Amino acid sequence: MSPWGWVYAWTAGVRCLGGGGAGAPSVGDKAADHTVQTEAAAADNDTKPSTTTTERHVSIQTKLEGLEVLVDLNGAGRKSCPLCPEEKFKACYSHKLRRHLQNLHWKVYVEFEGQRMCICHLPCRNLKPSLSGDQASGRHVAHYHCVVCSVTIARKTDMISHLKRHVNKGETEASYCGSTDVPFEEPAPSGQAYEIMKELGTNVQLLPNHTTPQKSDTYFNRKMKTNRQLVFCSLAVLAEERNPLECLDAFGATGIMGLQWAKHLRNAVKVTITDISDTCIKMIKENCELNHIRVDGGPRGSRGPRGPDGVSGEAEGAPIATVEVVKMDANVTMHMWPFDYIHLDPFGTAVNYLDAAFRNVRNLGIISVTSTDTGSLYSKSPNVTLRHYGCHIVRTEYYRELAARMVVATMARAAARCNKGIEVLLAVALEHFVLVVVRVLRGPTQADETAKRLRKLVHCQWCEERVFLKLGNMVDETLPCNCHGSLPGKTAVQLGPLWSGPLFNTGFLRRMLSAAVQHSMDDIQTLVKNLICESDCTTLKSLVHGTSALTNQVECGVVIKTLQSGGESGAAEPSVKRKSGDELGNVVKKMKSDGSLDHPPFYYSIHRHSIRGMNMPKLNKFLQYLTEAGFRVSRTHFDPTGVRTDATLEQFKAVLTKYSVPTYTNATATQTSVSTEKIA
Repeated sequence: MSPWGWVYAWTAGVRCLGGGGAGAPSVGDKAADHTVQTEAAAADNDTKPSTTTTERHVSIQTKLEGLEVLVDLNGAGRKSCPLCPEEKFKACYSHKLRRHLQNLHWKVYVEFEGQRMCICHLPCRNLKPSLSGDQASGRHVAHYHCVVCSVTIARKTDMISHLKRHVNKGETEASYCGSTDVPFEEPAPSGQAYEIMKELGTNVQLLPNHTTPQKSDTYFNRKMKTNRQLVFCSLAVLAEERNPLECLDAFGATGIMGLQWAKHLRNAVKVTITDISDTCIKMIKENCELNHIRVDGGPRGSRGPRGPDGVSGEAEGAPIATVEVVKMDANVTMHMWPFDYIHLDPFGTAVNYLDAAFRNVRNLGIISVTSTDTGSLYSKSPNVTLRHYGCHIVRTEYYRELAARMVVATMARAAARCNKGIEVLLAVALEHFVLVVVRVLRGPTQADETAKRLRKLVHCQWCEERVFLKLGNMVDETLPCNCHGSLPGKTAVQLGPLWSGPLFNTGFLRRMLSAAVQHSMDDIQTLVKNLICESDCTTLKSLVHGTSALTNQVECGVVIKTLQSGGESGAAEPSVKRKSGDELGNVVKKMKSDGSLDHPPFYYSIHRHSIRGMNMPKLNKFLQYLTEAGFRVSRTHFDPTGVRTDATLEQFKAVLTKYSVPTYTNATATQTSVSTEKIA
């Protein structure tokens, strides 16, 4: 017998003798007998591993059958529960005992590395004394047996914390891998040592964090699902233009984003996932095994060429894809190797990684940046904003779009330092993140055109009118409002520099919507449709549904066939044609001349500019009134009450005043009619 077996046998026997109960010795003998039977069964069957090993208590099992083996349920007669004393659970027939084991012991458990520590009611620990101090008259305490150190703990949460301390001290080789008995397709119940999440058909294994439930030790944020799906759709659009393309997930964490790319796009992408943390690298490799993805962890230059199907040719039954996992700093990775698609999602701001990203990205490639430092982006920490982004901002009604334009301006300056320009394809600012997706244009001409889009914003702090400052203009001559003349002192302030160009590309968004439909991303389809309407600055939702012909959409020198107002019954493959250098220059000139077709910058909140004592019209009705007045108008995702329009604030208020009605009109009319009736 191993030392652990003797410890358990001695603990079960001695503590029961110390209890003093009438039936306690027999229960202690029963626990010891079960331990001996388990050791004998393991000795008789050397080739087949037993579900209960000699160093573990009988309450620790990997399968429900392990508990049932302790009692011959197929035999006749009444049988006792192996984990309950006789006075707690009397002997019964097999069908009732099976339900008892399943519904009580097997369901009330703590899991660790595939082993379930079921709740035990045997007198393995000291009895809880009664109020009079008499221990013999007390009652037994239900408890768990630790799989690592054999200690008994009564509370489930205390056992979870106890196991966590074991892992932190390195007292167990805890890989947090799920056992083959636990299906990885289903999320594991709460309270176990690891958790498996499934998103977009991809399984990720997480380390739980018991102090902050919204975050795990490997930085998996469930609230960023929308962000991950938008990034995936942008990569799927680029994968249609060039094949295969090198893509980088610079901050892997659990590897969920890179694994989704590899699992769904297969041979169209060559995914590289990097992280500087040893724990994250280990977790990424284990998640690759969960999703049947091959891990290429060697140096990038030394690996062999991949097969035509994107997998390093192995035998049949090989993984569905190959992912390169590298433990390296993100800046070093981007300086060493070129990529077609780079996604940056650090914890906070990404300004420290923009220079390296633009330095080695390929021409017409895409860089997506997710910034979660909402404190500095949303004007809560102006000193941090000035330090990171070099911008001066104040809190405004359009602060979300202000944050998006500030991130784009920072990316534009980083691209210009590398003699490259950008075109913004997508800019989204939601509650907890700002996502910007840009296409990179190589050449000093493109860099100059991009730098010209960086301008100061003149903002009136009284009426919140705003306009981009042109070169050579005075501040007081720029704003269309008369606040600087009617009010004492100066009311205007300069913000920025900010990006003054468009924030969306309609053709790119349409293809993102097609990718979202193709990959069954129902969560973001409504958002992308709203972005398409916001990009066109129209309320007409003529999207990719219905019947229409294909039209050519020019995106940064690439002619791509898109669905303008509808789609055919079958999914049409976009045809891609790369323009020459002269044609690319003509496209830039055309984009410059057609600047008036861009959506107007910023928006007005209908509640911010409402008139006191007046009932405003419904938002959809108000959009219709602005359209009838001859203005371009649309809703915006930045603010549910915001209206994006090319009308000035004075014109906006004039239409709002025209169609607003007094609040007490009906009440006054009713009172007048009542008084008239009384007089009559």
